[in-house]
Amino acid sequence: MLRVTHVICFASLAYLVAATGETCDLTSTNEPTPSCGCGALKRKAKGKNEQSPLEKTVTILEEIMSKDENVPLFSEVSGDDSGQNQSELPRTNNMVLIKGGEFTMGTDTPVFVADGEGPARKVTVNQFYLDVHEVSNLEFELFFNATKYRTEAESFGDSFVFDPLLSEETRKTLTQAVAVAPWWVPVKGADWRHPEGPDSNLIGRMDHPVVHVSWNDAVAYCQWAGKRLPTEAEWEFACRSGLHNRLYPWGNKLNPLEEHRMNIWQGNFPNEDTGEDGFKSTAPVTAFPSSSFGLKNMVGNVWEWTADWWTISHTGHQQDNPVGPETGTDKVKKGGSYMCHKSYCFRYRCAARSQNTPDSTAGNLGFRCAANTLPKAAGTTLVKDEL
Repeated sequence: MLRVTHVICFASLAYLVAATGETCDLTSTNEPTPSCGCGALKRKAKGKNEQSPLEKTVTILEEIMSKDENVPLFSEVSGDDSGQNQSELPRTNNMVLIKGGEFTMGTDTPVFVADGEGPARKVTVNQFYLDVHEVSNLEFELFFNATKYRTEAESFGDSFVFDPLLSEETRKTLTQAVAVAPWWVPVKGADWRHPEGPDSNLIGRMDHPVVHVSWNDAVAYCQWAGKRLPTEAEWEFACRSGLHNRLYPWGNKLNPLEEHRMNIWQGNFPNEDTGEDGFKSTAPVTAFPSSSFGLKNMVGNVWEWTADWWTISHTGHQQDNPVGPETGTDKVKKGGSYMCHKSYCFRYRCAARSQNTPDSTAGNLGFRCAANTLPKAAGTTLVKDEL
């Protein structure tokens, strides 16, 4: 595995490994340690003639909405990356109605103070719909077939991949790594169709969460599906499943009744994942028991984008339907991923949070959608009347 002890400037890849400007001089990262390092995976700040994230997203959505509305949503999977016909797998774009209410957001006993996990504060959210599952490769393929959308990882030509998942052939091509997290490497040709680089594919993984999608990509997909990204408050309300002051959607015990409830790292990070939960990378979006709200994989598996701009300054006053700052440089992501371990990155808790720039992409970063009303587009169905 490639190792570095100093900062490398990703000139050809236009990457910067911290929100510290456009130089390659880095003495610290804005992500607290210990961490898997994925919060430091940021693309370089935009130039004078480049679009802002909001401008870029608007342009993307205008292009999508200008497409022929009669393009079939259930066309055959293009190419040979999936190895599966869409008819062989069930749709996973169903939603549940989350009955709104008051809950305690954040915590007064933060694990990572610098992440802005606290303070605990009373928050009220209106009812909303939320995807039962993280958006899968199959669902994203339907989006691509209908729109021919090009993700930002495809446009940039590269994305970050966890080194141990690479083939030996791909590893031989590496010349760069992230100094603060050398297990993360920028791989040319890595994208949602090729999660571990150009010699990888989606065979047997069409029901796994789509990864290497930026916040802008997620917004584009949700807009196409008649949905939106959840706010951080909505996401955390849903994650907590009506429980007060608990770590996980089911309570405080990691493996109740000796049963694994989520896909995280077991073993010594980053050297060995024993895969005791059944997986050493992403898991199917249908894996593991549902929460009492009927949701799958709210913690672990892949990080999930939210709508909010990042801030670590929170008021302790009660709030109704908070939406975060009006502007910012990073977007909030929640839930942790298959790379999280308590000894290194204990962020698979409902109160935990992290951030990335809106154009960042990585092999452990995905999303799910929310909606104010049940969408009629793309065959969305309701699985429960009320929660």
